[in-house]
Amino acid sequence: MKPNVLLFIDSFAQGGTERQVVQLARLLSESGRYQIHLACLSGEGVLRAEAERLGFADIPEFPLTSFYDRNMLSQLRRCAAYLREREIDIVETHDFYTNIFGMFASALARRPRVRIASRRETDGTKTRKQKWVQQRAFALADCIVANAEAVRQELIRDGVPAVKIQTIYNGMDTSRVAPRPDLRRGDALALLGLPPDGERRFVSIVANMRHANKDQATFLRAARRVREAVPEAAFVLAGEGELRESLVALAAELGLADRAFFTGRCAHVPELLAVSEVCVLSSNGTEGFSNSIIEYMAAARPVVATDIGGAREAVVEGETGYIIRPGDDAALAAHLVSLLNDPERARRMGERGLQIVKEKFSCAAQVESVESLYDRLLTKKRSAPQTNIERSARHESAR
Repeated sequence: MKPNVLLFIDSFAQGGTERQVVQLARLLSESGRYQIHLACLSGEGVLRAEAERLGFADIPEFPLTSFYDRNMLSQLRRCAAYLREREIDIVETHDFYTNIFGMFASALARRPRVRIASRRETDGTKTRKQKWVQQRAFALADCIVANAEAVRQELIRDGVPAVKIQTIYNGMDTSRVAPRPDLRRGDALALLGLPPDGERRFVSIVANMRHANKDQATFLRAARRVREAVPEAAFVLAGEGELRESLVALAAELGLADRAFFTGRCAHVPELLAVSEVCVLSSNGTEGFSNSIIEYMAAARPVVATDIGGAREAVVEGETGYIIRPGDDAALAAHLVSLLNDPERARRMGERGLQIVKEKFSCAAQVESVESLYDRLLTKKRSAPQTNIERSARHESAR
């Protein structure tokens, strides 16, 4: 009988973590070695339909209002009952909220046998209280998955035993960023709502506008410098969020009103990357392993990225792109200008980036690593006395 695995997701919003979880659910289901289930704290989001198309029609929701109210206890009990009823063998959580909820629900249920938490960002905006609660959740986990070595090192600095941490890189389905072969550039520009002027050379950034740490402001300041050196350069900012208005205003203030294009949530990423010559990550704060970077590389585009999280684990300096200090718009502009002025070198960098994605960040590599982890932890737990597991869970949940 196949072991039952529950992948726990916060919501189905269009985010890097959420997309990775839905992709992992698909990959594991296709492999067929495990019976995969999905659960969430909120069923909202555009990726819900994609999950349902994959056959995940029964997705239980455990809505929270706080970690410190009666509803939390009620939802924990509901989740514990679900874990027992479905005989879940492995639960894997994927972000701050599901780490805490999923680990404590598992302790309350005294199953599954294996509990896996995750961390996908480096030091961020968590309060001291939130960090303390997450550490308690990590104590209940058998393993914490980091999506970059930089995240793993930070977990160790935070006191998590190194032996308990496994680095598994995000997987990239290169077909997802491949544009239709019959789509002409002019049609792609029309699809994206970009001007058809063939003289424009696009530099793009794909990042949400909900958090200041994505630092599109530095991208725009660099764009002003680039335009002075390369007059035909134009700039695309794909993403949605409450910071959009202020960024539009900044673009106008910098004299980029006719050269900076805000596309909102991009439903046509392959087409955007296909018409872009260089792509950027300008984050200045929390970032684990950026999905945007490997999307750019998978589309054979050179990357200029800030030295945040696992950027150096993907971008090979001078070979697939460049790494700069966060907030350094002058360095960002200099690299963009050099790549725009040498299209052949930019093309070679993009091709090398695609090769690295296929070798290091493929979906096949990801699912192989995940299944190997599941196998190892299940084998270890089968040989451990059940009473010790239960005693540990009761102790941690009572702290």
